[in-house]
Amino acid sequence: MAASSRRDAIRMTDDEVARFVADRAADSTVTIATLGPNGRPHLVPLWYVVRETDGSKWRLASWTYARSQKAQNLRRDPRATLLVESGQSYDELRGVSLECDVELVTDLDTVTSIGLALALARAPEGTDPDAVRGLVAAQATKRVGLVCTPTTVVSWDHTKLGGGY
Repeated sequence: MAASSRRDAIRMTDDEVARFVADRAADSTVTIATLGPNGRPHLVPLWYVVRETDGSKWRLASWTYARSQKAQNLRRDPRATLLVESGQSYDELRGVSLECDVELVTDLDTVTSIGLALALARAPEGTDPDAVRGLVAAQATKRVGLVCTPTTVVSWDHTKLGGGY
């Protein structure tokens, strides 16, 4: 099998990418790479939620401390690469790499909304949102939201190879 046809064989469709990223959000992290002041990548894991923007496009949203290194990096250069992946053995590997433009959100209501979505996505079933809201609101004053809009998407799904290499 030629390299380009193998690459084509493992590429996810747009719908598969959106589903994979959304399905991993509740129990996984995204690794975000920003450029540090020395020009080297700064990699950190983040909880994330998927937010639809107009019914067909989606963005990843997260939050971080306003004084964190990643926030400082994004103020200087609002580009990042995000990685969502799964699988342990070669034939199970699946992933999506997203080159993104990142908006740093400082509006307190929006930051609180992102924080609440993150907390509720990981809260035990039946958690009262009002009980979580106060905790999130207290943290939101020290945080910024990160809204990541994909500009380039690269995906792979080795399960499509049917065990062949």
